[in-house]
Amino acid sequence: MHGIVLRVLSDFIDVLTDEGERWQCKLLGRLKRRRRRTTLIVAGDRVRIKPVNAEKREGLIVHIAPRTRALSRRRPGSDFPIEDVILANPDEIMVVFAAARPEPNLHLLDRFLVAAEASEVEHIFIVINKIDLTGEEKARALFGLYEDVGYPVFYTSAVTGAGVDALKRQLRDRITVLAGPSGVGKSSLINRIEPSLNLRVGKVMDIGKGRHTTRRAELHPLSGGGFIADTPGLRELGLWDVRPEELSDYFPEIRRLAPQCRFADCTHVTEPDCAVREAVKKGEIFPQRWESYTMLFYGLDVDDATGLGVE
Repeated sequence: MHGIVLRVLSDFIDVLTDEGERWQCKLLGRLKRRRRRTTLIVAGDRVRIKPVNAEKREGLIVHIAPRTRALSRRRPGSDFPIEDVILANPDEIMVVFAAARPEPNLHLLDRFLVAAEASEVEHIFIVINKIDLTGEEKARALFGLYEDVGYPVFYTSAVTGAGVDALKRQLRDRITVLAGPSGVGKSSLINRIEPSLNLRVGKVMDIGKGRHTTRRAELHPLSGGGFIADTPGLRELGLWDVRPEELSDYFPEIRRLAPQCRFADCTHVTEPDCAVREAVKKGEIFPQRWESYTMLFYGLDVDDATGLGVE
């Protein structure tokens, strides 16, 4: 049988088969003995299992398919570097913020987007929740700039259900990593999408300054197809702190202009003939986004920044 790994707990591995059955499995011995430069098995891996006890749905994993991509961090091994994989085969990252309560901090949103870009997961989109508090028009006026930058933005309310159907379509048949600060209604939103999960997911998905104890990911199936991935926070993944020389790669509007700069290694802060700073002067880059870039470049803390950008 073929299936996908939902979670790994020590030697026990929960697998959801393509037929929709949950099996508890162990690894075939020869797979464990392989010398490897990456984590052997994690949530999201596609596997083939051999039944051992069909009545109890217990099996043996006999094959792990190659990964198409991975959410990972690198750590030094004793003799060679090891890729510490957190989640296999993620399709997208969903960054959730609130239209109000808490007051939107766009600099913090920019930091989440930078961390998401640094993860190298190809698809990133934004969900603005709690539009029942402000109205969609006001929320769009504040967050619409991200659509101009190139990010898909969904406007939702976990209270009224507004925008939830469109979000369900986005999540369908994908492995989606959820990110966002506490208080923005992630748990309420996920419960609206998938009531059977209750608060079990949301309780461990606050990603920000607070403690987050999950070291490995766990997949939660969605009835409409696809999975929500409970992962460690971006800070714990080591994606929160990006080196200044890498930063421009994680702002799409800056990344597009960088090849036009005079110097290939331009930081876009002090160098002459910089196409990015010229675009800022012309108003072709949003002032708030440029302010976030310079704050992060100089190592300023945007977590507590209360301004929404320069006028």
